[in-house]
Amino acid sequence: MKIYSYKTKEPQDNKPNKKRKKLLKRLLTRKTFVWVFRIMAVGVFFVALLFLYYAKDLPDPNKLLERNVAESTKIFARDGSLLYEVHGETKRTLVDLNQISPYLKEATVAIEDKNFYKHGGISITGIARSAITDILTGSRGQGGSTITQQFVKNAMLTKDKSFDRKIREALLAIMIDARFSKDEILKLYLNEIPYGRNAYGIEAASQSYFGKSAKDLDLAESAYLAALPQAPSHFNPFGPYRDSLDARKDYVLQQMMEQGYISKEQKDQAQSEQVAFLQSSTGIKAPHFVFMVEDYLASKYGEESLQEGGLKVYTTLDPRLQDIAEQVVKEGAEKNASKYNAYNAALVAVDPKTGQILALVGSKDYFGEPEPAGCVPGKTCKFEPNVNAALSPLQPGSSFKPYVYATAFKKEFGYSPASMIIDVPTMFGVFGGKEYKPQNYSGTNYGPVSMRQALAGSLNVPAVKTLALVGVENAVQTAHDLGITSPLQNCGLSLVLGGCEVKLIDHVGGFAAIANMGLKHDETSILKIEDRNGKTLEEYKDDAKQVLDPQAAYELISIMTDNDARSYVFGSHSPLTLPGRVVAAKTGTTQNWHDGWTMGFTPSLAAGVWAGNNNGELLKKGADGVYVAAPIWNAFMSKALEGTPAEEFTVPPGIQHVVVDAVSGLLPTNATPSTKTEVFADYSVPKNSDNVHISVAIDSATGLPATSLTPPTNITYRVYTVFHSEKPDDPNWEAPVVAWAQSHGYNYPDAQLVNQDNSNLSGDGPSVGIVEPSDGATVSQLPLRVSVAAISQEPIVRVDLSIDGQFIQSLTSAPYIFTVGNNLSDGAHTIAVKAVDSSGRTSDTSITVNYSLNTPLTIVEPQASSKISFPVNLIAESGNSYGQVSFYYQPNNSANAKLIGQANNITRLGDKYQYVLNWVLGGLDKGTYQIYARTDTGIVTPKVKVIVQ
Repeated sequence: MKIYSYKTKEPQDNKPNKKRKKLLKRLLTRKTFVWVFRIMAVGVFFVALLFLYYAKDLPDPNKLLERNVAESTKIFARDGSLLYEVHGETKRTLVDLNQISPYLKEATVAIEDKNFYKHGGISITGIARSAITDILTGSRGQGGSTITQQFVKNAMLTKDKSFDRKIREALLAIMIDARFSKDEILKLYLNEIPYGRNAYGIEAASQSYFGKSAKDLDLAESAYLAALPQAPSHFNPFGPYRDSLDARKDYVLQQMMEQGYISKEQKDQAQSEQVAFLQSSTGIKAPHFVFMVEDYLASKYGEESLQEGGLKVYTTLDPRLQDIAEQVVKEGAEKNASKYNAYNAALVAVDPKTGQILALVGSKDYFGEPEPAGCVPGKTCKFEPNVNAALSPLQPGSSFKPYVYATAFKKEFGYSPASMIIDVPTMFGVFGGKEYKPQNYSGTNYGPVSMRQALAGSLNVPAVKTLALVGVENAVQTAHDLGITSPLQNCGLSLVLGGCEVKLIDHVGGFAAIANMGLKHDETSILKIEDRNGKTLEEYKDDAKQVLDPQAAYELISIMTDNDARSYVFGSHSPLTLPGRVVAAKTGTTQNWHDGWTMGFTPSLAAGVWAGNNNGELLKKGADGVYVAAPIWNAFMSKALEGTPAEEFTVPPGIQHVVVDAVSGLLPTNATPSTKTEVFADYSVPKNSDNVHISVAIDSATGLPATSLTPPTNITYRVYTVFHSEKPDDPNWEAPVVAWAQSHGYNYPDAQLVNQDNSNLSGDGPSVGIVEPSDGATVSQLPLRVSVAAISQEPIVRVDLSIDGQFIQSLTSAPYIFTVGNNLSDGAHTIAVKAVDSSGRTSDTSITVNYSLNTPLTIVEPQASSKISFPVNLIAESGNSYGQVSFYYQPNNSANAKLIGQANNITRLGDKYQYVLNWVLGGLDKGTYQIYARTDTGIVTPKVKVIVQ
């Protein structure tokens, strides 16, 4: 018999067939019902067996409060002293449901279990969703738990994630739901759940975070507290993830609105409300460090293990160094607030040989009040006590430069501390529609400098040039290898000036790796972690990796420990030195004085300091890193190293000390006027000879390069100083170098004839150029000296000089040096010269100079031939006001001038301006020196001879 025929075929007359209906009823009754009943009976039987199997081991729901108290996690310093118990004695105050704010009850249900009042203790859909997620991800999560299940998990069962435990949890939830009303279950839950900060239950949490009873909580406060149980450590309102807590609070409010507990207006008002949390006063030590460790533990072992697992965590923190760090940071930040408008500071110290964090201070006072009073956290507060600036991404300014020079010192690039780089204003391209033409911090350019001078003096233009030469990608890789975790790829050439943000803790780790000769230990805060039974879960291991060639690291160290090399900018007695110790240091100042940094190290201790404002407000103009951060760094290093022996950095194999030309950094020649001894990696020792100082054979009769026809008796030798840029084929690099060289009396036109003879000259006539003064120069002294260079295939018979169209003089033989009398008037003048050769061919050129008789600049102190000792005031005087006046000195028999510094005091006396610099350098050998001053417009004083006693 085919059953389907009774279901599909209709009688032709549309009338029921009584026999067939009876047969169908008989079949349904005897077959289908019996099988359905049997299946249901078997299902009930197995469910009953399952229930009986697990029920025999279930705790009695009537004894809910008879349970073990969770064991606290203890965090220790490296000496075994206790820093913090994650919850210590559990703080819990039992309250009835009518003593809890309705907002809190609704917020909890909305975020944790929206169907709480509908299900029977478990959520079938939630369990199914969780199971599917577990299958797809291969993990055992905790999703799908109802409020009843969460209570069971926290109060009655272990925290393991086994299948058996989940079955017991579900059965107990069903039993409790049958035994207690929903309100009773909610009361049990709200009195049990951990909220962080040792607070178990809503009353303890309300008192701990807001200082009020749970019945008095408003909507916004309730939303915050309802957000906490999911991850109390992560959502700590005083930890580094306050933004995450705020976002979850907003999500709670959104759920409350969608579920009909509150209106949109109430939600919007609560979201915009500024909620103030009470500071914790739990006796915690090194709070920023402890909370950093807590976050690590929670992420690796879970919130439950952290809050209740009884872990014993032995950290790397050195209590003595931590106490010193907290003291100097607070004292330094308080001074900075009034003097420089820098209200906060942070410090991290690391052992370079292990990577272990010895001290970490995230703000000047974790338990302090935000400043200024009444400010809005996250917006207007210059000082936010709980923000951990040691972990915050911040622009590092010039303290980033060592990573770029480290790249340059690698074998693949072969630069060295002696490598010459020319510090002149340079346009590096157009970015974002604007020309990128960085300036040095002081506004002064120093011309040819070595990489030692450039890094030690923190010059910006040479640093950007160096980055352009090695490539941004390579410098980024070096920084990442040394431990910088921030993305750095999008800053372009501004990377070397601190255009990308870094974290202080990473930055100190990078400098620590340099101190350890490029051997990198990842920063760690953990020595050992044990569970409640004493089993070791993890322990410090030495897993160092060589990330930078030791020779390149040593070259960097040799620069950052060279106080003489940086004294032309920072002075010789800056806080970057430690008496009796070799110490490396580098400062950083962000654009417009947003942040100040100082990073430094000895072989056994690396430390870094940030100073600034949490809201990014500008510091006072001139608040450099050397002023706001270096004193804090110096105070910490001095006290931390007190009583320990002075250390020297170990010189790695391969390092050589080589005598090179003092300017070019290449091997000296007979034309080299002065030399120096420099540090080199064995792969960067120069192989080429000095190409800046060039000796040229000159025909004394013509003043031109000698040819094969020049009589030997007429041949003399002249040394030319010729500068070209690092990229001579790039006009943006080459043109400013040539212009600088010519304005300083270098790169004479006839110097371009080196290695040429007259047969290579054009047949169109003479070539003529004005060597001195330079085009556009301002002159203030008469008589005026005009120096001209002229050459031709045929002999030059004369050179004519005209000023403002009026003929002045002719010269018929080299050198063509004219002296103009005292009849020039103030203002602009055109100087023109014309060269004539023996064939009658001519060539001419002209320049414009500005003459100002009323604005001479002279040195009035010290007087000529006076005897001086240090310190001594240098005073230049003028009838005009200049933006900048710099002082220089040079030995009496040397042409090499060295910058003393810029006038730091300008005084007006009647119609005169005096520019004063206190020269404290000292250290000069006894003897005769010449001193002169130069303005930013090119005016130079006559040289004054002094005698150093």
